[in-house]
Amino acid sequence: MSAAAEQFDAYWMPFTANRAFKKQPRVVTGASGHHYTTDDGRKLYDFFSGLWTSGVGHCHPKIVEAVQQQVATLDYAITFQVSNTRSAELARRVIDIAPEGFTQCFFTNSGSESVDSALKIALAYHRARGEGHRTRLIGRERGYHGVNFGGMSVGGMVPNRKAFSANLIPGVDHLRATMDLKFTAFSDGQPEWGGHLAEDLERLAALHDGSNIAAVIVEPVAGSTGVLPPPVGYLQRLREICDKHGILLIFDEVITAFGRLGKSFAADYFEVQPDIITTAKGLTNGVIPMGAVLVREHVYDAFMQGPENMIELFHGYTYSGHPVAAAAGIATMDVYRDEGIFEQSAELAKPFAEMLHSFDDHDKVIDVRNCGLMGAIELAPREGAPGARGMEMHKRCFWEEDLMIRNGMDIISFSPFLNSKLSDWEQSFAKFRRLLDSIE
Repeated sequence: MSAAAEQFDAYWMPFTANRAFKKQPRVVTGASGHHYTTDDGRKLYDFFSGLWTSGVGHCHPKIVEAVQQQVATLDYAITFQVSNTRSAELARRVIDIAPEGFTQCFFTNSGSESVDSALKIALAYHRARGEGHRTRLIGRERGYHGVNFGGMSVGGMVPNRKAFSANLIPGVDHLRATMDLKFTAFSDGQPEWGGHLAEDLERLAALHDGSNIAAVIVEPVAGSTGVLPPPVGYLQRLREICDKHGILLIFDEVITAFGRLGKSFAADYFEVQPDIITTAKGLTNGVIPMGAVLVREHVYDAFMQGPENMIELFHGYTYSGHPVAAAAGIATMDVYRDEGIFEQSAELAKPFAEMLHSFDDHDKVIDVRNCGLMGAIELAPREGAPGARGMEMHKRCFWEEDLMIRNGMDIISFSPFLNSKLSDWEQSFAKFRRLLDSIE
């Protein structure tokens, strides 16, 4: 084992082929702006902005300073029956840019925790209103909602579910996925085909009776499965069906919130108002782990009944509203506002789409899709070796082209910085094409 590999001998890495990685570790030791520094001193362009997380760039000085000051002032504070001004300020700042009707912000530590919190809030909401029989939850095939048991249960990523299938929570159904390459391949933005798939919700409401369904959760744009924009009219129809049956609609915006589509939230981008929104990632620009669940006024008000001295929701985490994370979040909100980040993101969407779709006619590409600053190039799999071509592209981009990309099997996903430079994209896509032309 090499010296570099020995460093990782005790580290069981997440979502990683550990044995293969430890034979040839891909290691970063620093970051600044739009680049990583590797352990061998190379400068890597980050074409995934962290893990959908670092939209304004790495180590932004305003966020770094805010964290440094906060950790030296109030490093931690209990948040059960006591609070701190940092978490209260961040909650207000997030609600100020949230879609109309959202009034409350509940803090978590990750997107996975945000999803499980949202599901619990939805179930408890109906119980508080005297409809405790509403227990069924609806997710979607190919959906990703984190890796806690609630999120896995409503999620539809088969590799995440299969080892735990016997222990996933009961009472969950799934809508069909919204993509079929026979009809949707090479769509620029929302595909015209697939809006009818929202009628799956009516089918499930007929099967179980809509009065037994508590909530439907979807990503406005499915991200981790390989960027699946919603068909035209799909989200609007889900909202209509939920209203008809008294079902809560949850948007999982862990990826899409905070400028990824050029708006504060995807709910604003698609002009569809959910009842609950989950967030994380861009909340703190990825600097400190933190998530949040946003709810509309009627959801919160349903809990505010009974004796005032009684806890309304028996749920929370030791680090909910952590003051250092909140300081990072406040500074991130400042950067979004002061540097016009969401506006920059909106302006970059068109050139990003044009550069992505320049690969439409490549002989190894079977689909290109995009929405805002989310994009994917799906490669034709090698016969008998699905995922091998995508993994080779990931590794060779890292080692040969100083380029950080992300693959999920043979899907290469791109999540560029919200304040990217077009020249960086031009150079990076040229490198990507050079490798794609060269691989078998």
